[in-house]
Amino acid sequence: MNDTNLSNITDIEGEEMETVTPTEYNIHLFHEGNLFDAHRLFGSHVYMDDSVTFTRFCVWAPNAKKVRVVGSFNNWNGSDYEMTRVNAEGIWRFEIPLDLTNHLYKYELTTENHEVKLKTDPYAFFTEKRPNTAGIVYSLNDFEWTDEEWIGSRETTNPYQRPISIYELHLGTWKKKEEELLGYREMADQVIPHVIEHGFTHIELLPVTEHPFDRSWGYQGTGYFAPTSRYGTPEDFKYFVNKCHRHGIGVILDWVPGHFCKDAHGLYQFDGSHIYEYEKERDRENYTWGTANFNLGKGEVQSFLISNARFWMEVYHIDGFRVDAVANIIYWANQGNQGVNEGGIAFLKKLNRAVFEYEPSALMIAEDSTDWPQVTSPVHYGGIGFNYKWNMGWMNDVLTYLETDPNERKHVHSLITFSLLYAFSENFILPFSHDEVVHGKKSLLNKMPGDYWQKFAQLRLLLAFMYGHPGKKLLFMGTELAPFSEWKDLEQLDWHLLDYDMHYKFNTYSKELLNLYKETTALFELDHRSDGFEWIDVNNVSQQIFSFIRKGESPEEFVVIICNFSPQVYHHYKVGVPNASYYFELLNTDRDSYGGSNQINEEKLKVKNGEYHGKPCFVEMTIPPYAAVILQPFHH
Repeated sequence: MNDTNLSNITDIEGEEMETVTPTEYNIHLFHEGNLFDAHRLFGSHVYMDDSVTFTRFCVWAPNAKKVRVVGSFNNWNGSDYEMTRVNAEGIWRFEIPLDLTNHLYKYELTTENHEVKLKTDPYAFFTEKRPNTAGIVYSLNDFEWTDEEWIGSRETTNPYQRPISIYELHLGTWKKKEEELLGYREMADQVIPHVIEHGFTHIELLPVTEHPFDRSWGYQGTGYFAPTSRYGTPEDFKYFVNKCHRHGIGVILDWVPGHFCKDAHGLYQFDGSHIYEYEKERDRENYTWGTANFNLGKGEVQSFLISNARFWMEVYHIDGFRVDAVANIIYWANQGNQGVNEGGIAFLKKLNRAVFEYEPSALMIAEDSTDWPQVTSPVHYGGIGFNYKWNMGWMNDVLTYLETDPNERKHVHSLITFSLLYAFSENFILPFSHDEVVHGKKSLLNKMPGDYWQKFAQLRLLLAFMYGHPGKKLLFMGTELAPFSEWKDLEQLDWHLLDYDMHYKFNTYSKELLNLYKETTALFELDHRSDGFEWIDVNNVSQQIFSFIRKGESPEEFVVIICNFSPQVYHHYKVGVPNASYYFELLNTDRDSYGGSNQINEEKLKVKNGEYHGKPCFVEMTIPPYAAVILQPFHH
C-alpha cells in the first residue's frame, strides 16, 4: 500500500487522521521537533481502508539494524513481522491486514552490537498491569464524554481572578479496599464528594503515566501515553476525569518531561544507543534519582514530549500540568546553578507555546526551586511561558518560621514578611505538597512545636495564613485530617483519625476555611497584583503579630487578617483599619468548634476614629493565641 492512499483515512478511534503513515512532511516536522501530534503517526493504530481492517506499527529507532513486532498474535516470534525502515533517520513501520486490537506487543530491536532488546512501544496507549510490561494494541474511542459544560466554562473563565485550591492526590494511597488499590472509577465515586465537601477546586494527580515501581509514585515513567493500568483502563481514567468535570472539579496531571527511569523495557538505550537521553554521561545521568535525563535539545524528543502533553489534553480532557523538576531542566543536572541548559529552556518555551496554542485555558505550573526570572511571563515577552509557578521560597520560609521555638521567632521575623517582596514577580501557587511530609520531614502537624493543643492551633494558623496570603493554593491529600505521621506511601490515609475529637474538629475547620476562601473574592481576585495586598502592621516583632489587608476588584471588597504566632492572648488589641461602619469576624481559628480556646469576638467591632497603623480609624479586639482572625467590614 502506498503512502498517498493512506493520507486521509478514518481511524477506528473515530477521528479524521491528517496523516497516518510517514510522509516527507510529517517526517520533517518530527525530526525538527515540531510534530505535536506524533501519537497519530507512531505507536500502534487500527484503521480501515476499503472495508479492510489494518493494524499499523511505527517506531523511531535510528541506530537499530533490524526491528520486528512481536506479540500475542505471533507467539512472540517476529520472523514474519519485520518492520521496514522508512528513512535514514530511523523511522520504521509495519502494516498487516488484521485487527489486532487488545493484543499484546513489543518491539524486538537488533542493535549495532547485535544485541537483541525487547522494548515497550514508547507511544503505546495502554500497557499490561505491572509487573508485566507489554504494550496493548488499543482503541481510544470507547467513551462518551459528557463534560461539555465544563469545557465551555473554562474557555471563558480567567484563572487569575478565580479561586484555585488544589488537592494533590496519589491514587494508590488515598484509600484502599482490603489492601488492594482502588480503581479509577472507584476513586472517582469516592474522592470527588470528599474534594467538593472540603472546598477544593482542582485535583492534581501524582503522575499517572505508566511506571513499573509503585514507590516511585509515578515520577519514574516508562509509558508516557498510557494511563497506568494498575488502576484500570483508559476508559476508566476518562470516567474519572469526566466525573470530576461534571462536578466542577478541574484535573491537573503531575508530568515529568525532565527524566525517566532506566528499566530495560523502557526508553533508556532504546535501540542500543542513547536516543531519548543525552549521550554524555555527565548530562545524561540523574544521580539523585537514578534516572536518565531527556535530551531536550533533540528534535525527536521535543516532538515526543510536546505531543504527549497535547495528547493528554486532547484524549483525556486534562486541564493542565504541574511540570516536575523544572530546575533540572533550566540547569544541567550535575552542574548546579553554574550551568544553564539553553536547550532545556528552549524546550520549555516551545512546550508552553504549543500547549497554549492548543488550549489557551490550560494551567501550566512549574515546580521550580530556582530564582530564574520570568518563569511565568509569556514567551513573546521574554519569559519561559508558564502561567503558574510553585512558590518554594514561601513554603520553606514559612515552615522554617513555624518550626522555630516560639520564644525565638522574633529573631526570624522576616521569614514571614520576605515573600511579599517578590509575591507579584511571578504568578505563584503556594504549595504544601507530598514532598514536605515524607523522608523524615514529619507531617505538617508534627512540625509544629509545643504540646498537643498547641500543635493543632498552629496548624490551623498556618493554613489560615496560607489562604490569606496572595497566590493560589495546593495541599497534599490528608492535610485535612491533621495526621501526626508522615505520608505512608504503601498504606491508605489515616482515616481513623476522624474518630478522634481534635482531628474531627480540625477537619471541620479545614472545610470551613477552604469554602470561605472560595466565597470571599478579596482572597483571590487580585492574587497577582500588588494593589490586592497591603500590610497594616509588619513590624510587631515582640508580640509576633502580623496584620494585613486583602482586596478584591471592588473598593468595598476587602478583608482584614490578623495572625498571632505567639501563645499569648491579647485583649483590647488595637488594629488600624480602613473606614467602615463596623467589622465582624468572618473567621476565627480559635473557635471551640475547631478545637480552639474560644477566644473570639462575638459582637460586632465598633470602628473608632483616630489614626492607627497609618489608617484613619481602628478597632479594639481580642487576639487569640496561635490564631488567625479574618475581619470583614460592614458598610451602610
